[in-house]
Amino acid sequence: MCSPVAQALVIVESPTKARTIKSFLPKDFQVVASMGHVRDLPNNASEIPAAHKGQKWANLGVNTTSDFEPLYVVPKDKKKIVRELKSALKNADQLLLATDEDREGESISWHLLQLLNPKVPVKRMVFHEITKDAISKALGQTRDLDMELVHAQETRRILDRLVGYTLSPLLWKKVAWGLSAGRVQSVAVRLLVLRERARRAFRSANYWDLKTTLETGGSSFEGKLITLDGQKVASGIDFDDSTGLMKKGVNTRLIAEKEAKDLAKKLETSEWSVSSIEEKPSIRRPVPPFTTSTLQQESNRKLKLSTRDTMRCAQGLYERGFITYMRTDSVHLSEQALNASRKCVEARYGKEYLSKSTRQFSNKSRNAQEAHEAIRPAGATFKMPNQTGLEGRDLALYELIWKRTVASQMEEARLTMISVEIKADKAVFRSSGKRIDFPGFFRAYVEGNDDPEAALEGQEVFLPKMVVGDKPNATHIEPLPHQTQPPARYSEASLVKMLEKEGIGRPSTYASIIGTIVDRGYSSLQNNSLIPSFTAFAVTALLEEHFPDLVDTKFTARMESTLDEISTGKVEWLPYLDGFYKGESGLETQVEKKEGDIDPGLSRTIALEGLQCVVRIGRFGAYLESKRLGENGEEELVKATLPQETTPADLDEEKAELILKQKSDHPEPLGSDPETGEEVYLLFGQYGPYVQRGQVTEEVPKPKRSSLPKGSKPEDLTIEEALGLLKLPRALGEHPDGGKISAGLGRFGPYVVWNKGKGEKDYRSIRGDDDVLEVDLKRALELLAMPKRGRGGRTALKELGTPNDGAEKIQVYDGPYGLYVKQGKINASLPEGKTADDITLEEAIELLEAKASTKKTKGKKRTTSKKSVKKTTKAKTTTKAKTTTKAKTTTKAKTPATTKSGRLRASAVRVIKPGEI
Repeated sequence: MCSPVAQALVIVESPTKARTIKSFLPKDFQVVASMGHVRDLPNNASEIPAAHKGQKWANLGVNTTSDFEPLYVVPKDKKKIVRELKSALKNADQLLLATDEDREGESISWHLLQLLNPKVPVKRMVFHEITKDAISKALGQTRDLDMELVHAQETRRILDRLVGYTLSPLLWKKVAWGLSAGRVQSVAVRLLVLRERARRAFRSANYWDLKTTLETGGSSFEGKLITLDGQKVASGIDFDDSTGLMKKGVNTRLIAEKEAKDLAKKLETSEWSVSSIEEKPSIRRPVPPFTTSTLQQESNRKLKLSTRDTMRCAQGLYERGFITYMRTDSVHLSEQALNASRKCVEARYGKEYLSKSTRQFSNKSRNAQEAHEAIRPAGATFKMPNQTGLEGRDLALYELIWKRTVASQMEEARLTMISVEIKADKAVFRSSGKRIDFPGFFRAYVEGNDDPEAALEGQEVFLPKMVVGDKPNATHIEPLPHQTQPPARYSEASLVKMLEKEGIGRPSTYASIIGTIVDRGYSSLQNNSLIPSFTAFAVTALLEEHFPDLVDTKFTARMESTLDEISTGKVEWLPYLDGFYKGESGLETQVEKKEGDIDPGLSRTIALEGLQCVVRIGRFGAYLESKRLGENGEEELVKATLPQETTPADLDEEKAELILKQKSDHPEPLGSDPETGEEVYLLFGQYGPYVQRGQVTEEVPKPKRSSLPKGSKPEDLTIEEALGLLKLPRALGEHPDGGKISAGLGRFGPYVVWNKGKGEKDYRSIRGDDDVLEVDLKRALELLAMPKRGRGGRTALKELGTPNDGAEKIQVYDGPYGLYVKQGKINASLPEGKTADDITLEEAIELLEAKASTKKTKGKKRTTSKKSVKKTTKAKTTTKAKTTTKAKTTTKAKTPATTKSGRLRASAVRVIKPGEI
């Protein structure tokens, strides 16, 4: 029997990356995927090995009493993968670790090395693009693991665990169960809260000015009033945000409504004359190629993609060989990229658009690192977007990257800014124009703007030719009211920009941080704005008062800088962790000291600007609390539940009073139901406003109720609309294939449903212009004929098929937590690195079966009797030898180093003192 032929084993993170790389490697190379991280700190108590359960530090997953030794375990869903990797290694004569070239990739390679314990030569293979040339070059320039990068990543992981797992239990006790804190997450949440506080404290101001339409030489143009009687006219920047009054020391003229209208009437008969014309040349230079942060920002602004979706899409483009590595702080372009960009400019736009010399950019962001190259199209020749075969958002993102890269090597745009002042009586108006003398890089790319209404840089504003002394005619004069606006809420793009500017976190983690903030209920995303919740206000207030450093941007930025210094060997990791966590001023001691001082009642209380009552966080969500006079004339405490979707941004004094009044007084009826004679009420509950027919009595404990459709304004509700809602669900008629169709309002909004009989029903959501109270049978049939979408309006990305047992079909969806497979009511997330293209029906069945068995196990655990618990405890003592043996298979961390004990070697230059942290 012939023995297997020895070969090189290459390990990467995902099947997609494996397929792309394999086509560029020798045929005897085997390429396999680790599916992301193969081991991590325990995620919950069930993952803690039996040998360590009961230890004080076990829940942390980090032994703080033994040089912060992390306890790494192989998650249940990765054990099969590890077995397959070990099996593949048996036939290999060398191991090449080809994970991503950043800190996280280096860490994954180190974990693989520790776990697989290979007996063959091991080398690290790195590249920042997946092309034939890049892979060939990487194969000839392999290296050893960079332990400094491993040190830095592991220190970050340990530090994040210490912060999260030390503070989160405190939040459970003092605010609400299930909350989480994080080194970067909590700072980001505070930024959202600070902005919302500023918006609540904002006082609006009103002012007026004039706009005129003028005509000369057959062309019309507009002008805006700038001075009156030689004094500058007030604009929005002249007002104090906190008072709504004019700022002290500002010498501007505030025009009221009457004065504006009188002035407009007076100027109708005045002579208009051009008093000055000024032309200024201006140059616009192209922006640098994309970094991770700027790609996230522009993708959010221009493509409306979330940071999470942007990174997921970019990861796919990189792994398929379309772009270079997408986690980078560098704006540098290689010689190869510069040449490719310049060829594209010349071929697409012509020589006159090519910059006279190659243009390189330098980083300005704080803590810039991982400086391999900017994000750009891969290869020595850039594929034109229409030649890639890409579709949808993949194509849109690639085109964005292509244009930005190519534009960086184009000529500057040359413009002329024109300002014309026109005098009429004692008023001076200004008209501004912009002429593009040479578009330059505007032909390829114009950087986006957070304000969708703002004019793009490339938009010309033409003014007719004029000279001083010309007499244009005023065809229209319009007085315009203005109101100052509160500071804009953060979008994902502007939050990323602020985090990077302050040096908080790493751009490669921003997507997961924003995702966590939304997933954990600290913020909701509405119209691309991040709106903080009441929970965010409560948690931020607690941390600001008791742990101010942990939510201070400067402190967090200094921490980030220190972590970067660990990666370069300038700082020792162990003394730093020791100083941060231990000692009198360490986090562990501070939490223990302050836990007893924190009053849960105060921590759950939120005093909002402009509200006479307070908001409290309760077991079932936020509620209002206020003291008011009862029917007996005595003061009593009134509590009223806030609807779940209500945020601090929505709650003003009028709405709070309406909810409290309904609770303390008898609600005023909207009217009566003519069919029953019962009164109909508008009420507020935990799940939002609803209408109710009649009152709760012993005879009728549950009167007929119906929620208001999402987006409806309670104050605008009529008795006719309320009666219509109370008649839901309403029958629409018979389906041509049999069965009844009706329209109703459910947990996820309005819907039409086809009842096929025998318990089988087919639902479709009612959206857009359709109204649940007016939709008819014809429209319902049209909706039912449309492809079915997943929850949240998601359409299946791929249909895998139906298992042999004839059960429901299995489909792949893209949800808020990533890709998942769905069969009936069971959802199972795809492992890290797995894509919709990779997953097979067999793999999906395994994932769904594992998820189903987990649900059953959880159900059994909840019903376990005290007797069975005692038996389990007894069994543990009699099988101690077995559990100890089993624990050996769960890898206890050998932290990054090459010392005999497997400890992190303190090889850095400088030791951080506790006072510097």
